[in-house]
Amino acid sequence: MNKGKRAYHKRLLKLCYAAMFAALIFVATKLIQIPTPTGGYVHFGDCFILIAAWTLGPVYGFASAGIGSALVDLMGYAQYVPGTFFIKGMMALAAALIFRAFIKKSGKSRLLCLISGGLAAELIMIVGYYLYEAALIGYGFAGALEGVLGNGVQGAFGLVFGVVLFRLIAKTGVLKKLHAYAA
Repeated sequence: MNKGKRAYHKRLLKLCYAAMFAALIFVATKLIQIPTPTGGYVHFGDCFILIAAWTLGPVYGFASAGIGSALVDLMGYAQYVPGTFFIKGMMALAAALIFRAFIKKSGKSRLLCLISGGLAAELIMIVGYYLYEAALIGYGFAGALEGVLGNGVQGAFGLVFGVVLFRLIAKTGVLKKLHAYAA
């Protein structure tokens, strides 16, 4: 296969993986909801956002995270669609870029790099939804504080299970076969 065809093939595969991750994020957010004592629920959507970011990189990770998550909000929380698209996309962007930077510069363990990128991503989610709800949804800065605890629980859940699932997937060797970003 010539160089141009190989590059096209690689982009096409990444686009397919991004679509697959968007669908997986949608399903993991919409259909698998675990109630919490805070009155909300946690879901596996953030886990797959992180896995998409670490697997696909910043651009395709952003697209799959933003699209998959925004589609969930389109089904009942339409006022959150633009915020969710941007916030979840930025989560993936940060997780991928921080992972890449830490791996290249420090040579530290892959686990520490995954945790660093995932922690930054989940902090973006918590702060992003706080600001979105306070300024654009109209809850005000005091009223939006109510969602911080629930988003914090969701962020911790997403980070822990995202790292665990990614490491399990990596042990299978499938990431290398997919020419994954973080393989």
